[in-house]
Amino acid sequence: MRQIETPGYRHEALFYRGDEEFLAGTLPLVRKAVDAEAAVLVAIPKRQAAVLQEALDGDREGVGFADMEELGRNPGRIIGAWRDFVRSHGGGDTAPLGIGEPIWPERSEAELVECQRHETLLNLAFTPETPWTLLCPYDARRLPHDVLDAARRNHPHVHEHGRSHRSDSYARAIPGCEPLPAPAVEPDEVSYAGTDGLSALRELIAARAEREGLRRARAADLVLAVHELATNTLHYARGGGVLRIWREDATLLVEVADGGHIADPLAGRDCPPPTELGGRGLYLVNQLCDLVQLRSSPEGSVIRIHMQLG
Repeated sequence: MRQIETPGYRHEALFYRGDEEFLAGTLPLVRKAVDAEAAVLVAIPKRQAAVLQEALDGDREGVGFADMEELGRNPGRIIGAWRDFVRSHGGGDTAPLGIGEPIWPERSEAELVECQRHETLLNLAFTPETPWTLLCPYDARRLPHDVLDAARRNHPHVHEHGRSHRSDSYARAIPGCEPLPAPAVEPDEVSYAGTDGLSALRELIAARAEREGLRRARAADLVLAVHELATNTLHYARGGGVLRIWREDATLLVEVADGGHIADPLAGRDCPPPTELGGRGLYLVNQLCDLVQLRSSPEGSVIRIHMQLG
């Protein structure tokens, strides 16, 4: 049986086919961690959480649950949550256990792309010496083969058919800067180059959000997120930026492009400590928006944010 008291960080994918295999891969680890008085956080969709909670049969002391459909709606929020968990519960005699399922069949194509980037970045988010285990369940019966192949590439270990083994196709890598898909419709576009244009940008976004029927509170979140992105452009990039806004089905999208380079692949995924003066803008954008897609290279950066309508 796999050990909770690992000498370092273990990032493992669990391929399950049905509830029986899901429980066979998760329940023994949870019980072993509880017996060892190790902290446990389970962040999975509601249905799978109900299955695991029923199997624990009331023996849930020390086991925390988070709704991944809310926490991980934007995958850019998840690494910060795991880091908070490890900061709070690491360093003891037993390594904490996390179970996180960020990918399920109903994910949109854009969400799926960001989930796979998230899983790759998890290998960079913790040093190999950090003592904790993160198990990532994948519904192998319902997810397509290309998603499972990607999981083999971005997890050092895989558990399937009742056994755990090193992934032959794993590659510790930094996600590339492949271009985002072109907008499905012609977007509205505006350039900005100074702080005097920020109020006009905010008014533009607020008016478009109202016209598209975005709820007032979510519209305020979108305006704040765009303000943060545009402000970052003015602080860190030369030559100003370009903003584009458009609607696709039930999603309002805003994209900010500039000539700056965001070198840290984990930028915006965890709240900087109080001792750091900057870095909170991207983190705030991830907290406010339903999905954030960031692509950056020495040639420039593009950040696309999604807000669901209705």
